[in-house]
Order: sequence, then structure tokens, then C-alpha cells
Amino acid sequence: MVNLSAFEANFKNFEIPEELTELVKFQDSIADDENFADQFYIGRDYSDKSGISGYSDDEGFTGSIIEFAMADGSGSTYAFWVRNNDKNLSEAPVLAFGSEGGIHIVARNIRELLQILTFDVEPAIGWDDIYYYKDEDEYEPTEKTEEYKKWVLEKYGIETTENPDEIVKNAQETYDEEFRNWLKTYYDY
Repeated sequence: MVNLSAFEANFKNFEIPEELTELVKFQDSIADDENFADQFYIGRDYSDKSGISGYSDDEGFTGSIIEFAMADGSGSTYAFWVRNNDKNLSEAPVLAFGSEGGIHIVARNIRELLQILTFDVEPAIGWDDIYYYKDEDEYEPTEKTEEYKKWVLEKYGIETTENPDEIVKNAQETYDEEFRNWLKTYYDY
């Protein structure tokens, strides 16, 4: 079960998107220690900003990044990017922070991330790029992925994707230049 007070601490002055609250409820409804998307997990307290402060500890940076979930098994995370002090996180772009470095736009909003999760693989995050790869000969579905796909379709009408990299590409075409220009004010990459 997710410790909601610890999870809510990540959001301070922001309202948690309804989609994320419902995803927490879904995660809590499945059996303990079973995932619904490869290595994805919601519920950790990121409010100390220790994961992202290695890029910059400037308040303008840390106040504009809200981490909310584990993206892979090595410590990479998903986060919202708060653009122009917009408090509507449901429409905030989603970033992936690699545990070994690299920050990338992955989705234009939380619903696109929900669709990426239907692909059921963890992201490969490097300094220069991010991608989702599934070797059909080696792939083993996560325990509760079928329940998740059914839930997200019924709840939000989100279809399963077979090409999450297309979602990433579209999100990057929309936000990457703006994000990179913003990031340069805090981090020289």
C-alpha cells in the first residue's frame, strides 16, 4: 500500500492529477509486490529533491520538477515539468530522469505516460536519448499488466500502444526545444 501522506509530500503546493490518484488506487488494489508495468512504481517520497538536485539545487529548477514514480529498476524516475508556474499537472509534460544521467521529455501529459505503461517495459535512459525496447523472444509480461491495460482502457479510453517511442517523439517535438532552453539556465549539459 502506498503511504499517501508521503506520496502527497511530493506535490507541496500542487494538486495531484486525478489520473495519478486513480493510478495509486489501482496499484493498491492489486496484490502486494506485483507490478502492472515493468519496474514502474508509485509511492516513494521524493520531496527532499535529492535525486534531481545533482543537476541543480536552484529553487527555480527544483520547484519546477515534481518526481512521482520509479521508471526502472535502477533508480530512474518520472517527473512532471511545471512550465511557466502552471499549476495544472494533468497537462504538464512528463520527464524521465536516468539514474546514470540524462533527462528527457517522454510524454505531453500524464495520460500519454499511462499509455506508454501499457507497453510493459522499462525505459532505456541515456544522456542522449530514451527509448522503450521489447524483445518479443525474451519478453515476459509483468504480473498484472493485463489488469492494468483493461483498467486504463475502461477508466480513460486509453488503448494499448505497440510504439511508445512514437509517443516520446511527439512529446519531444512539442516540448524538447523549450525544455532544453529552460534547462540551460540551471544545468550546463
